[in-house]
Amino acid sequence: MTSPQDQAAEQQAILDGHPRRWAILGVMVFSLLIVVLDNSVLNVALRSIQEELNATQAQLEWAVNSYTLVFAGMLFTWGVLGDRYGRKLILIIGMASFGLSSALCAFASTPNQLIGYRALMGFVGAAVLPVTLAIVTNVFPPAERGRAIGVWAGSTGLAVAVGPILGGVLLEHFWWGSVFLINVPVAIVAVTSVVLLVPESKDGSPLPIDPIGVVLSLVGIVSLVYGIIQGGNLNDWWNVEVTGSIVGGIALLALFALIERRSTHPSLDITLFKDARFSASTAAITLAFFALFGAVFFLSFYLQYVKGYSPLQAGLRLIPTALGLAIFAPLSEKFVKLVGIRAVVATGLILVSLTFLGIQFIEVGSEYWKLAICQAMLGCGMGLTVAPSTNAFMSVLPRDKTASGSAVTNAFRQIGGALGVAILGSVLASSYRAQITPALSKLPKDVANVAAESLGSTLQIVKANPGLPDTQTVVTAALDAYVNALHSATLVASFSAFIGAIVAFKWLPAKPPQSSEPVGSTH
Repeated sequence: MTSPQDQAAEQQAILDGHPRRWAILGVMVFSLLIVVLDNSVLNVALRSIQEELNATQAQLEWAVNSYTLVFAGMLFTWGVLGDRYGRKLILIIGMASFGLSSALCAFASTPNQLIGYRALMGFVGAAVLPVTLAIVTNVFPPAERGRAIGVWAGSTGLAVAVGPILGGVLLEHFWWGSVFLINVPVAIVAVTSVVLLVPESKDGSPLPIDPIGVVLSLVGIVSLVYGIIQGGNLNDWWNVEVTGSIVGGIALLALFALIERRSTHPSLDITLFKDARFSASTAAITLAFFALFGAVFFLSFYLQYVKGYSPLQAGLRLIPTALGLAIFAPLSEKFVKLVGIRAVVATGLILVSLTFLGIQFIEVGSEYWKLAICQAMLGCGMGLTVAPSTNAFMSVLPRDKTASGSAVTNAFRQIGGALGVAILGSVLASSYRAQITPALSKLPKDVANVAAESLGSTLQIVKANPGLPDTQTVVTAALDAYVNALHSATLVASFSAFIGAIVAFKWLPAKPPQSSEPVGSTH
């Protein structure tokens, strides 16, 4: 039994924080940076992968989403494992395995191999996010926790900035696999830093693992996303494969929710959503990432295919988004103290929504500064949204349940991103196919079908068959069709962010979030 003196000492230690907390925060940011960096590096490599592996648009979407969906599905399990066996141990296992799976991706020889290895990366990479946030929450005192979480969340902005540039530099000198192989030495540095600096922490009464819930959620969301991607790829939403996948996915997710509601150890704790702060902040982040993931996916193709930039040039032109996020995420805490979390998050999502409305004025021949303004607005909006929302839902969770609890909302963040790529990608693919098909009427039918699949496919067909009729007309029509399709997709993104702003304004608290438990509570 713990004596009153020991309890007092423990509470004082919580109030003071860990003596190496800022160095530990640096290690947590570095570890998270590697995992987040992977997707931002991949975005500038998509064209090279498409050309060298002969990947379709749907396969490229799966190269992104196989990672994201498995990542989302495994967050809770890794969070529970962190609570049970120690967050430091799980972080070491996750980072080491992430480096190994990155090496496998680097040497994939087919699109399907790449998709499979990316899924493996998502499986092990999911260990990093919940335990890093849990470690940050545990080593910082309540007075500094908001700022620390802001820095942690702002690291995603740094990843968005560094990733495209790093990817561009690598692709200027090496093959596409180098964007994955670079993770290996970086993971070694991260593991070494964790071993030397990070204290171990765990939950005295951890939750059991929920294998049925994990399987149902993964199969359900993958089935749903598969149907959405196929619907856009085929431009046929009544195809049996498409409707069957979508309906089956929804049914499995409904079954998952029903089972989790009755489970004593659910992977999705439905009771958390009874708290308006948790529900609203989770919804805000989900809708924001829905818009962000889809937009970055498309803009990479716009910069490289439509504007003709190299991967490095394209990467440099994605910096405004990253800078806005990296600057405003840490500053958001100050704004919250001034005007309240509701106003800050709602304003951030309005900026995200306006960003995509601004893209409606981007054309094939538009000067870059127009897009740069939109990107800067996107970064500022995401910076104002992510950190305050993260702090809002973390304030709801008991201190010793931070890893498993935070996994829930982080899973929704990833699922929102995956659905953004899938749904916005389907809108773009359907719109592009409908608009480009008339321009391909003079081409042989089998060639036209392949060419209509995506902008990359169209340009590859033209490049490989210079003798085809009206090739220049086809190229011009393809660029116009892609930009028009981009407008359609970003309108949907704008609407989703606007809905998020309404949710934030209606249900988030006006004042900065306060912890729902006494400092030092462990229950």
